[in-house]
Amino acid sequence: MTYGDYPALNNIKKILVVKLRQLGDVLLTGPVFKGLKHRFPNANIDAYIYKEAFPMLEGHPDIHQLIGYDRKWKQLSLWKRLRQEWALWKQIRQARYDLVINLTEGDRGALAAKISRAPVRVGFEPKGKWQKDLYTHVVKHCPTLRHTVEKNLDALRRIGIFPPLEQRELFLSLTQEAKTRVEGSVNSPFVLIHPTSRWRFKCWPAEKMRALTEILLRKGKQVVFTAGPDAAEQEMVAQITEGLDVLNLSGKISLQDLAAWIDRSELLVCVDSVPFHMANALKKRVVALFGPTSDVTWGPWRNPDARIVAQNISCRPCYMDGCGGSKMSDCLATLDVRSVIRAIDDLEITGGVPYSLKSSPR
Repeated sequence: MTYGDYPALNNIKKILVVKLRQLGDVLLTGPVFKGLKHRFPNANIDAYIYKEAFPMLEGHPDIHQLIGYDRKWKQLSLWKRLRQEWALWKQIRQARYDLVINLTEGDRGALAAKISRAPVRVGFEPKGKWQKDLYTHVVKHCPTLRHTVEKNLDALRRIGIFPPLEQRELFLSLTQEAKTRVEGSVNSPFVLIHPTSRWRFKCWPAEKMRALTEILLRKGKQVVFTAGPDAAEQEMVAQITEGLDVLNLSGKISLQDLAAWIDRSELLVCVDSVPFHMANALKKRVVALFGPTSDVTWGPWRNPDARIVAQNISCRPCYMDGCGGSKMSDCLATLDVRSVIRAIDDLEITGGVPYSLKSSPR
């Protein structure tokens, strides 16, 4: 007799894990694969993710194959798009998975689970009843703030798999080619600043990031900037760095290279975005600025050299796209430069001690 309606998992040979979300979300699924491989050491475990997120899981020792959904298909004609999607569904169907775990609430992952015809199909409790009917086991959402890594692992717990602490580490591959490119580009220690996110309401004002950069330069630090390929992100970095003696790599490097730059840096300063999660996976020194998003849900993971700078105000986290939908977050706009400097100084003095700096309530 068992406590809970866990499925029989005696003959699991092929597993599919679905995470159709952004880059950082995908990186935070790493412990799920480790937990599954420990429970099913002879199984092939595949990941179904967006194609642009491949670098987040490439080289993971517990993943057999990456299956990609290319979001560029949405730009195709209806017939061509359906043909691409049909080929993907056919691939999933023909793989004959024994277990499918959908780590998101979206329809696409739920349909993939059903199309697979896997005898065990696990998914988070959706809003619509029809999606719920596609699963054999539904994962309840935690009603309180919970780190995303643990939320992902709840899908394993739902079917009776309880990974121990040592199986909950993140993984990020560093390619030798990327490391070689970084080594050939910079010699001395440097601070890496990634000030942007695709969501501007998560960004610190450019003038404050510039003031921070000027302080670091006066301290004798070499500063390198990175950002995504989006024109708005590059424009923001240009505004921050105009006339300053820094190396600006915004929009010029790949995700693999970004990982190598983070690994080589003495410190990363960023906002709530994928570089922060990459730094946690690599156990690097990082100071991250949080605004409307939760530093409990998306904060440091098993990285004693991570620091969070955020305001301790009643409305955080609100998860809104700026105050009142304005695209501007007051909790970031009013966050002062001294708070960030204190976090950097504290990290240099007490590196290795978990810490979160939140300014006084207002």
